[in-house]
Amino acid sequence: MGGLGVKAAPFTYVAHVLAVTSAVLVLVWCIYFRGGLAFESTNKNLIFNLHPVLMLIGFIILGSEAIMAYKVLPWSHDVNKAIHLVLHGIAIVLGIFGIYCAFKNHNESGIANLYSLHSWLGIGTISLYTIQWIFGFVTFFVPGAAPNFKRGALPWHVLFGLFVYILAVATSQLGFLEKLTFLESSGLEKYGTEAFLVNFTALIVVLFGASVVVAAVAPAQIEETPGYSPLPDN
Repeated sequence: MGGLGVKAAPFTYVAHVLAVTSAVLVLVWCIYFRGGLAFESTNKNLIFNLHPVLMLIGFIILGSEAIMAYKVLPWSHDVNKAIHLVLHGIAIVLGIFGIYCAFKNHNESGIANLYSLHSWLGIGTISLYTIQWIFGFVTFFVPGAAPNFKRGALPWHVLFGLFVYILAVATSQLGFLEKLTFLESSGLEKYGTEAFLVNFTALIVVLFGASVVVAAVAPAQIEETPGYSPLPDN
């Protein structure tokens, strides 16, 4: 993308605006429309409400910040690498806790677990994400890996990381769809405010994910092609 004159910075700005927007929207949905958040409650829906909040803000948004760390932070490569590692680690912990909240809600409500494509992809995504983190930690953070191995592994680490990230965004879309379908089948108005809010939140997450991916693959700085000179101003 450097040859097309596209830098990462504008996409990181867009990503941060969309991140804040999606975080606010999911909190409005779960707190205002769905009644609030709770880890222990006689209203088991409040326990479930932790799931979308943690998976979006804790897992996807924090993971996105980790991906963009090399492009937006002004510090040295080693410092940015440590921040990249730590943010991904926190995202994994919050993602696992978010999944646990869904299981807790199901178990306490007498609902079966792991029966939907969303749940299958969710478990697969968090597992692949964890494997990716462990591989990155051992290969690029712990001293001892051969330089040639690091150079050969880096493109695959980036590619697989983006694949898992896209999978996480896609899984979130299935989650929004599944929850909204359940609500509408239970009487929620299909063209009501809450239904539009959920769909709009999902759309914002798609745009957010796309901006993060572009920011990740675009260069931080554009290098001029050797022998190229811009047209003179007349």
